[in-house]
Amino acid sequence: MSSRTRPATAAAVPARLRSPLAVLLAALVAASAVLLGGAGSAEAAGYRYWSFWQGNGESWEYATQGPSLLRPDDGSVQGFRFAVSEDSGDAARPRRAPDFGAVCAGTPAKDGAKRVALVIDPGTAADAPDGEEPPAPRTACAQVAPDASSAEALAAVAKPLRYDSSAMLCAISGYPKAGCGEQVSGDASAAEPSGAAKTAGDREEDEGVEGGDGPSVGLLVGLVAVLLLGVAAVVQARRRR
Repeated sequence: MSSRTRPATAAAVPARLRSPLAVLLAALVAASAVLLGGAGSAEAAGYRYWSFWQGNGESWEYATQGPSLLRPDDGSVQGFRFAVSEDSGDAARPRRAPDFGAVCAGTPAKDGAKRVALVIDPGTAADAPDGEEPPAPRTACAQVAPDASSAEALAAVAKPLRYDSSAMLCAISGYPKAGCGEQVSGDASAAEPSGAAKTAGDREEDEGVEGGDGPSVGLLVGLVAVLLLGVAAVVQARRRR
């Protein structure tokens, strides 16, 4: 460890400041450094779920509405990707480009209907629940009523679909067989029981907690800061006397 990153210790304090208070101050500084370093190395939890995307040119954008609410225009491309992610900021995109022409080339336009291209990507084996193998990614062109939602377009080409009690999409074409938005560890290897479905509100609450066991890092750092201020005040008072 270099001199720039080595925590302060009692041995590193000049002899004229080696009072019990000065040693305590140095120990608290070292403890806060260790605490912050340990907090930064902790792996965040993720959730295994189907994310919903909209095609924008040659790229994907995370949908701001759920598939049951969004009503795509004729010529739209919608994407669904199954993966483990912490939130929308790091969610895995579908691995095929949003190309309406390629997906719907074999489906001619028809009066009184719209065409919606769908890219369905069940993800990789690393994201799959235990004992399940993800099917191959595929595309489909749904021809549905002009006012149909994305969920209705998906149901037209990828049944059976499975939803939970909060209308969260749990399975497409029967994959996965069980579970719905369950939380997994940072290494995506230890899932909760499949019945522990998470709603969007549950996720927001869980993501706001920095540690599931014990007080949060913010609280501990705050306590250390208060102790440091108290020690500094005592040291200053002694110097004045």
